[in-house]
Amino acid sequence: MEKLALLSVSDKQGLVEFATALVKTHGYRLLSTGGTAKLLAERGLPVTEVGAHTGFPEIMEGRVKTLHPKIHGGLLCRRDKPDHLAQARQNDISLIDLVVVNLYPFEATVAKAHVEFEEAIENIDIGGPSMLRSAAKNHDSVTVVCDPTDYERVLAAMAEPEALKAVRRALALKVFQRTASYDAAI
Repeated sequence: MEKLALLSVSDKQGLVEFATALVKTHGYRLLSTGGTAKLLAERGLPVTEVGAHTGFPEIMEGRVKTLHPKIHGGLLCRRDKPDHLAQARQNDISLIDLVVVNLYPFEATVAKAHVEFEEAIENIDIGGPSMLRSAAKNHDSVTVVCDPTDYERVLAAMAEPEALKAVRRALALKVFQRTASYDAAI
């Protein structure tokens, strides 16, 4: 069965190495957005743009790209529920097994001297927190990473299913803490 990873990051530190391991060592297919997809493709990794996956283009200057049932259905589908799996098949929704998202740099943007209100508004991430929360809610089946410092931890845990389950739970907690902190900053 094909494993699908969705990568969409502002902080690209360590991403190429992580994505390379996902593809070459663990057999993942990569799905990505904008600048992240461009970077991965430039480094020779096979990547599918989210718009090609959903059949819906990125619109409104990138404000709408991942807010789509093929993304959130792929994240939220419970693998232990036959009706969820049947609905995914009926709606041509591929299951997403791993999500790597770090958020637009809102805190850094508003910390700049003389930041314009419009710039601050455009640095409020909507799709990122939504994907993170969907993946974290379904952490029994989906690995969710919001911090590049966790890449090695995830790769190490992939070799051991029980270790991966524990890591998924810890990373889900980290996601909910990060999204709460992000919302509080806004």
